[in-house]
Amino acid sequence: MNALFLVLFVCCALALAFAEPAAFLPALLAGAKDAVTLCLSLAAVYAVWLGFLKVAEDAGVLRGMAKCMKPLTARLFRTRNERALGHIAVNLSANFLGMGGAATPAGISAMRLLGQGERAEYARAMLFVVNCAGLQLFPVTAVALRAELGSAAPFDIVLPAVLASLCSLLLGMALVRVAFAVRAKVRG
Repeated sequence: MNALFLVLFVCCALALAFAEPAAFLPALLAGAKDAVTLCLSLAAVYAVWLGFLKVAEDAGVLRGMAKCMKPLTARLFRTRNERALGHIAVNLSANFLGMGGAATPAGISAMRLLGQGERAEYARAMLFVVNCAGLQLFPVTAVALRAELGSAAPFDIVLPAVLASLCSLLLGMALVRVAFAVRAKVRG
């Protein structure tokens, strides 16, 4: 992917340099300035939000959500491995709260604990799909980008983002179920 972006950048830079040589350096510097400004503002938003979520984690909110989610996760992931279910619940809770940094280690641990076999393969596929759907209570990055770029209503993205990710989650879960049902019929 980096090679693709490099080729795209070089082609655009060459086109601008040949078409309008006087605009090349100012455009390059303005783009760099905008990138640094955006990175700093996003870093500030992430620092505040992750600080809030760390307090919530230390207060036991994530563990509480994980405990409430265990019956649902056992059914959804078709496993009885208590340790794996605990890690899955923490992973899903952290992702739901927008705390991806805390979710990743729990997801990796859950994948390892699920082991091998048909049920483990299903559970791993389902965990992958659920994580990729990215259902969040509050899409921090989208709101921060909209606010930084001067949107009159940066929070208008929240409901559509939640609905879109919920639709992708439900479709992804259905496709995993269908794929494994077809696979079982072909094998059986």
